[in-house]
Amino acid sequence: MIEHEAQTPRSASPQDAGLQPPEALYIHVPFCVARCPYCDFVVYAGADARGPRARAGALYDALARELELRADALDTRFGSNRSLLRSVYFGGGTPSLIPGERLGELLRTIRTRFGLASDAEVTLEANPGPDERGDLAAFRAVGASRLSLGAQSLDAGELHRLGRRHSPADVAAAVAEARAAGFKSLSLDLLYDVPGQSLESWERTLRAALRLRPDHLSLYALTLDDPGAEGLAGEGGDHLPSTPGALRWRERARLDQDDDRAADQYQLASEVLAADGWRGYEISNWARPGHESRHNLAYWERRPYEAAGPGAHAFDGAVRRWNAARLDRYVAALVPPDGTPELPPGGSERLEGATATSERLILALRLDRGIPAAWANEPPYSAVGVWAETSGLVESVEIAGEPRIRLTVRGRLLSNELFARLV
Repeated sequence: MIEHEAQTPRSASPQDAGLQPPEALYIHVPFCVARCPYCDFVVYAGADARGPRARAGALYDALARELELRADALDTRFGSNRSLLRSVYFGGGTPSLIPGERLGELLRTIRTRFGLASDAEVTLEANPGPDERGDLAAFRAVGASRLSLGAQSLDAGELHRLGRRHSPADVAAAVAEARAAGFKSLSLDLLYDVPGQSLESWERTLRAALRLRPDHLSLYALTLDDPGAEGLAGEGGDHLPSTPGALRWRERARLDQDDDRAADQYQLASEVLAADGWRGYEISNWARPGHESRHNLAYWERRPYEAAGPGAHAFDGAVRRWNAARLDRYVAALVPPDGTPELPPGGSERLEGATATSERLILALRLDRGIPAAWANEPPYSAVGVWAETSGLVESVEIAGEPRIRLTVRGRLLSNELFARLV
């Protein structure tokens, strides 16, 4: 267990060098009505999410406790006069299953204990189905300002193959309802390299999405990982084991994936969105001006962020910390029947030296503004820079009067090869 620190202000110690108070806060709400077979996020579905045996109420109580304890620890380390949070992100799972009043309670705790900027971006992820998107008007009323809809596809057959519960019409209805509720910033998630998906069906999904006039699009290649095989799903791991049925689905789905088709689909998306005035500000993310995800930019720019919830990750500028994924252990630590609440089990790692430098390079290269040209003269980039340039993966540009190096479209397609050489 991570022990809660005594609430006594203290000066920074040598081991605290590099630590910074958070600019953003991530909250993981792990419940879904049903679990999709490709999903490897921390998710509890079915009776855990709804009905007489649902564990949602206990989770919301535990989240409130964790937020208090995390704020206490930040007060101890940095004092109470920290900068206001610029972003709060409720991810999942399906956070739109949360009742509006519960969301309001959590946001009041965040405002009181962490401080929230008046123009803060408060994102809520939602599923588009009518029984999953929740009370969008209530969410907007208590302070959510940005909605991220897990559309995944606008092709009925593809949605069925992915195990999604909504239809293309539900996506359109959810967008209309969100706009009516007053959401001024709306994002859609879409998947490509889906089993049975052609270049033509992907283009139809893209163009159908554009007709809905969202402000932000996240386009992800379908990944079919097994957290258990990667050693991430143990007792203190930040993932849950995949079910045998999900693993069988992924094995079949991999047979219908194709790297060349995925590359063509990404190239097509880049061209279609550029022609429509979108900025591909990150490898997988496009936005209309002013709608770049402030929260995700905090990750890519290695800014400090706090986190709460099962499986959630935090970063303070030097140390990455995570909560274990097990909901029972999470709730037991924070809402014990007897005794004093304590922070939930999890783990941490200090990022320093070559590891921190490589991560900084890789995250910066994911963005369309790339890295300062001066970084090219330092390892590890200096060892691969000539190869990356002659291979057409990077280009030299000037942005706001500063020479920089960024990925080309080809470089985005082959970014994993470049990043592997930077580690």
